[in-house]
Amino acid sequence: MNFKMPTSYLNAKELSFQVVLNIVVFIFFAFDRRLPGIEFHKVFFFLNYALAALIINYALLPRYLYKNRYLEFTVYTTLVVAIVIFVEEAFLEQIFYPDTRGKKFLGVFYNLLSTMPTITILVGFKFAWDALIKQREVLELRNSVKESELQFLKSQINPHFLFNNMNNLYSYAVEQSPKTPEIILELSDALRYMLYEGRASFVSLKKEIEHIKNYVNLSKLQIKGRGEVSFKIGHIPSNYRIAPLILTVFIENAFKHSSSSQTNNITIAIDTAVDSNGILHFTCINNYLEQSNTKNLDNGIGLDNVRKRLTLIYPNSHNLDIKTENDNYIVSLTIDLSKTQEQ
Repeated sequence: MNFKMPTSYLNAKELSFQVVLNIVVFIFFAFDRRLPGIEFHKVFFFLNYALAALIINYALLPRYLYKNRYLEFTVYTTLVVAIVIFVEEAFLEQIFYPDTRGKKFLGVFYNLLSTMPTITILVGFKFAWDALIKQREVLELRNSVKESELQFLKSQINPHFLFNNMNNLYSYAVEQSPKTPEIILELSDALRYMLYEGRASFVSLKKEIEHIKNYVNLSKLQIKGRGEVSFKIGHIPSNYRIAPLILTVFIENAFKHSSSSQTNNITIAIDTAVDSNGILHFTCINNYLEQSNTKNLDNGIGLDNVRKRLTLIYPNSHNLDIKTENDNYIVSLTIDLSKTQEQ
């Protein structure tokens, strides 16, 4: 996702900015409240300063300062300022103030005091302009990296999901179970949602809950006759959105770990609802046998994936708590959907 403006537009915008800036600075430079009006000869003095600022802004800043070549920048900037003072002393002062030339013992020092503020203002605004442009580029790059990482994390979900369900489909097909067409249909609906809705940054919460219902129905077939699965859906407003496939990972892990650690008495309880403040409350609890091969329940591609996605999509807007208690694996997740609604 790239929102970078065309270079020609940026140049035109900066040109307009520089024109306005120079006009404003010239007015402040040339205006004398004791003598209302602007003396024409001050245009030449200001052009001397503006030309120096132009050299510093578009030659010395990008070539030396922005490349951390500070000594060279200092030397060349000092040289430019010296040339400005020389032009003012040797030519402009002689032309416009011939009677006062040579009478000021500290003339060079006075010229430096009048030269530096104007040049500093012109260069300072250019430096600030470049800093803002660089800040915007960094922000765009950060957003691009974030979007790329999110797309990569999403791409990991489909293979993970397929790996965990194709074996189940294969076993039913081998047994020539009448449930095979149903499984294929449920799997097709789930994959369709992942391929199309899953591409979006956010989807309707109601659509996501409907997908989860289909996913749970598909997963129930894996433990048919071996336990119970409950899925409670509380208040789900129609106006909230959520990042797709966030909740599915926890449900997938619940079925995987429960079914792999025990043969019977599998219990999985899923509960989701949105409160009046727009906070999504999601819990997923599954039992397991501690002596089984599920010692590292909080590890794996799926959970690591979803943690990264939550951090990227809902920074400071979510709370994920995963714990084990009395042979139960408990996932509690809250997400402030109201902030997503504001985006």
